[in-house]
Amino acid sequence: MKLIVAIIQPYRLEEVKQALYAAQVHLITVSEVLGHGRQKGVTEYYRGVKETGNLLRKVRLEIAVNENFVEPTINAIIKGAKTGKTGDGKIFVLDLKECIRIRTGDRGTEAIG
Repeated sequence: MKLIVAIIQPYRLEEVKQALYAAQVHLITVSEVLGHGRQKGVTEYYRGVKETGNLLRKVRLEIAVNENFVEPTINAIIKGAKTGKTGDGKIFVLDLKECIRIRTGDRGTEAIG
């Protein structure tokens, strides 16, 4: 089992979701986060307001998958998020020691789905 964490541009979220659905990955958690990489200090416009600073709006995806879904999930995120410009994001793949479905008590690969 793996936990895939991706940090992407907010405006690419719909494209990433569609690519994940096409890869049969339907269970995701999405959070709005702030951060920066190499593009720090960029001036952006958010809802018509100019923002200057070193923390930029990003979207964090967390996806728990079984081993056979790791590469399809990574490829789907890249397909949906890639623009070729600085700031496209990062993908982290972490070992997932345990997963428990609260409703049924299922554990491990059964709990992930």
